[in-house]
Amino acid sequence: MAKAFDCPTCGRRHEALSRDHGFTLPDEVWALPEEERESQARFSDDLCQWGDRFFILCILPVPLIGEDDYFGWGVWAEVEPEVFERYLDLYEEDGRDEPPHPCKLANRLEPYPGTSLGTRMLVQFQAPDERPTLILPEGDKSRLAQEQRDGIDAARHHELLGLA
Repeated sequence: MAKAFDCPTCGRRHEALSRDHGFTLPDEVWALPEEERESQARFSDDLCQWGDRFFILCILPVPLIGEDDYFGWGVWAEVEPEVFERYLDLYEEDGRDEPPHPCKLANRLEPYPGTSLGTRMLVQFQAPDERPTLILPEGDKSRLAQEQRDGIDAARHHELLGLA
């Protein structure tokens, strides 16, 4: 767990903080009225299909400085149909040797105003018991990309939880 720290945001001492924040569905699917969502979209805890659009639930990791751990955004990635099919082919196999595939972020991350729906990323398949991970491209200069590369301290970790 995270080390205890005195928070400059709220002034309190925190012993540990949540290591993740997840989304139930892609934002556009979640925004549908419940009846429409149930009739138009097919979804599980891992996969979603809405019309001719395909989504995979992934982890967007942001390393925690000074820890051997990360804060994980549980977000949906919109992928091309062939990437979705490839993921299904490898669903119970180790996909870590598979090259990363292009995708687009399907959830709005409030703490990152410049990173929104449609932000281009790469999805890297993992072992069968792990969710795929999302990687921001090398040239991305957004705050999220910087934090994914450099990590965040305990105060920023706390701030993210308050903004999510």
